[in-house]
Amino acid sequence: MTATQSKLGDYVSPVRNVNSIFLLGESHFTYVDISSVDRELRAIINPQVVPTNQAPSRAKQETAENDVIVSTVRPNLNTVAVITNEHAGAIASTGFCVLRAQPGKLDARYLFHWISSEATVKQLVGLATGANYPAVSDKTIKSLPFSPPSFFEQQRIAAILDKADSIRRKRLKAISLTEEFLRAVFIDMFGDPETNQKSFPKGTIRDLVSSANYGTSEKANEHMGQYPILRMNNITYGGGWDFSSMKYVDLDETSAHKYMAKKGDLLFNRTNSKELVGKTAVYMRDEPMAIAGYLVRVRMNERGNAHYVSGYLNSAHGKRTLEGRAKSIVGMANINAQDMQDIPLLLPPIAQQDKFANIVVAMQQRLKKHHAFLREAEALREALSASLLNHAGQREIEPC
Repeated sequence: MTATQSKLGDYVSPVRNVNSIFLLGESHFTYVDISSVDRELRAIINPQVVPTNQAPSRAKQETAENDVIVSTVRPNLNTVAVITNEHAGAIASTGFCVLRAQPGKLDARYLFHWISSEATVKQLVGLATGANYPAVSDKTIKSLPFSPPSFFEQQRIAAILDKADSIRRKRLKAISLTEEFLRAVFIDMFGDPETNQKSFPKGTIRDLVSSANYGTSEKANEHMGQYPILRMNNITYGGGWDFSSMKYVDLDETSAHKYMAKKGDLLFNRTNSKELVGKTAVYMRDEPMAIAGYLVRVRMNERGNAHYVSGYLNSAHGKRTLEGRAKSIVGMANINAQDMQDIPLLLPPIAQQDKFANIVVAMQQRLKKHHAFLREAEALREALSASLLNHAGQREIEPC
């Protein structure tokens, strides 16, 4: 960086570190940590309310309305949000870099779009240190080369990008509402699994299963291979699919038969973080795909429908059950194929399960369209960001 080149730190104000008890006495405060931020919405959705005498050691940074918070851990995940009026005064974790735009010099919305843009994220990923736990420091973030246009031009650009982001958020909302509808239909048809108001027979997933097999351990390749391979990241949290990032694998005839998913199979993610272990979805494509070793391929017998089992495992009760059964192994949670089959659930008639499956398939067609529109909205936002946010001439810097 040259002596005359400006950096992000020149445009932001210092943020005060606080002690919650000294600041608030014996009271409660809103605590924003990494889990409080929805990475897709780039918004705070579930902050904690914490008694001051139980404040986490990381609860140190006082925030104000329009502050932009950026996770310093795993910058590739782009965990960024703006402090809204609703959460102004919250105390943020030291896992965030809190950026407070200087009034009249830097527009907060412009800062948000700039710091969350693909170009800036890519730069931060390149500056991250630590192989297993990549992170950047506050100093590194504030040392990023930064030469914004005039304040008026910043506001103009931010307004355009806000509109593009609004379209993206509406698509995300449509997807969320469709998934909520499916969860509501599940409860309406089968009742609360915990109370069993409809008095269905009780059993386990094993009662509905004909086979449960792990995927292949063959190494997948980015561009070459006979078969596309499904991995844990292809299953979304709500029970859907994301085929945007595929890898490929070569399998001989015997292995291909053993490790392929076909239409109607339930795929279960057996290893992940505590909140993501047990991600489940039903594979509904006509063409078969291979499955990776972290997935379990489950095929139903004549008593079970995969959509019913997936609906249960993606319900609130199902997710609580999964979290309770997960075993920690080397920092990851794990539920093996046997433990998964031992999960208790209700055993409604197959005709009712099939009726639910028909509704799911119809709703998934809507979800498919929503996801296609979402990809278009995200592409539009990135194209506008690349065009309007000027990264030209900003040299990369060394990690601080």
